[in-house]
Amino acid sequence: MRRKARGSMLALVAAAVLAAGCSQAKNEAGGNAAAAPAGGATETKQVTLKVGIFDRGNSPAGVTVTDNYWTQYVQKNFGDPNNIKVEFVPIPRTDATDKVNVMMSSGDAPDIVFANTNVLTSYGYAKDGGLLPLDDLLDQYGPNLKTYLASTLDRGKVDGVQYSLPGLRVNTGKYENLIRKDWLDKLNLPMPQTTDEVYAALKAFKEKDPGETGGKVIPLGFSLTPASIEPIVWSFIQDGLSDEQRYTLSESLGYPVLLPGHKDAVRFLNKLYAEGLMSPDFSLDKDEKQLFQDAMTGKVGMYSDNLGNSYNDTPGIAKVLAQNVPGADLAPVDPYTNDAGKHIKPEYDPTGFFLMVPAASKRGAEAIKYLDWMAQKDVLFTVMNGIEGEDYTLVNGLPQRSGSDETSKRMYNANDIAMITQGEDFGSDEKNWEAAAASVPEPFRQHVIDAYRMSLTDTVNYANFTTPIEAETKYMPTLQDKYDELIVKSIMAKPADFDKTYDDLLKDYMASGGDEIVKERTEAFKSLNK
Repeated sequence: MRRKARGSMLALVAAAVLAAGCSQAKNEAGGNAAAAPAGGATETKQVTLKVGIFDRGNSPAGVTVTDNYWTQYVQKNFGDPNNIKVEFVPIPRTDATDKVNVMMSSGDAPDIVFANTNVLTSYGYAKDGGLLPLDDLLDQYGPNLKTYLASTLDRGKVDGVQYSLPGLRVNTGKYENLIRKDWLDKLNLPMPQTTDEVYAALKAFKEKDPGETGGKVIPLGFSLTPASIEPIVWSFIQDGLSDEQRYTLSESLGYPVLLPGHKDAVRFLNKLYAEGLMSPDFSLDKDEKQLFQDAMTGKVGMYSDNLGNSYNDTPGIAKVLAQNVPGADLAPVDPYTNDAGKHIKPEYDPTGFFLMVPAASKRGAEAIKYLDWMAQKDVLFTVMNGIEGEDYTLVNGLPQRSGSDETSKRMYNANDIAMITQGEDFGSDEKNWEAAAASVPEPFRQHVIDAYRMSLTDTVNYANFTTPIEAETKYMPTLQDKYDELIVKSIMAKPADFDKTYDDLLKDYMASGGDEIVKERTEAFKSLNK
């Protein structure tokens, strides 16, 4: 049963202590936007606004993440009229956490930084004086922004002060499970509806090789990423957990490592690995590149991915697969079941990226002006959909994406430009799913709608505390590495050694900060209930 979202995964962790130069810097709101030259004549001086943007390493030929149609659009329609040079600063997607922390600590961060996290990150930076308070700037320069983000603004406050701007997330589904339906059809197998049926299908894929891969078949594609791990481990979590169990035992990384059922999930993966039913080198694939390559070349029978990603033009997994393997049908499926037969899975909080302005920035006013311009309805619609007649047409009031190469090139990073939102709201889940589907090529649109619907079945949400959990800020970077170690070594252990391997690694995980987080979360839960 779907529950209302109450929190989000801590995906970026604040540096414990910011450099003194960052923490003590005083912002000059708006900077020196105007200067009086010699002779007394009034002349407006152009200033530079630096805006952080993801570099996903997928720029089409001829453009870059910092120089493309939309960066030029921003400069022409916002920068030039306001005498502002907008400079986009690339932040690698795969190690954004480390990159942002280094930037903040060194005082070299752009004027707008972001995190895919909750208020705890803002707390970590704000606590050490590293963030600019935004209340007065919003009142002065952000009327559109305040209206657009009205439902999320409180989540960006620390001790009543607006230190970050939480963007909107329209679709809160998180992951999708995908399977080669043409392989199932060839073997006369039904769509799996339970975890046991998944195992049976994977065994059949290996033994009968319906894709005729010459023995190179990978029944379950898997990588050392949340998109591979979470859909499986959450599906094993036992039913009927109390709020206290969920809040105190499920760390903000999103992995339910202490909840009953987690060990069973890892044991299941250990079994698959021992029987040669999953990617043999998953521990080396920390960015999904190998998984995607294997899927696109027709070797993979089933895998999990971020919602909608496989059907998008970039990276274009379903599209490239269909080109490489005529007749291939990569279809969504919701098969993993827990002890109560439910398809448990995590769901995003209804906030997107948290946008912040470092205290060292002298462009606070320009930053809010830029985000306020982006929040205008016509601007946001244009950035997210492109040029009518070239990139989309309106069908039943919804923009339907063109499948042209020119559109793919133009729109490849539009969503990263429009960071105040993730998705457009057309009034209902069903309409939003249709709109998401309309942005992909025609052969995959129904699959997208089905994937979005499945992503919101039997969801659970992350705990959200109004009281920051300081132990998380302190220990989470270490615990992420410890969790990866637990997953890798437990999965690769000989089945006879699984229990000892898992238990020893979990003990180390808890001794490395897990115990402190549980203790602080337990105290926070008691305070919350008071």
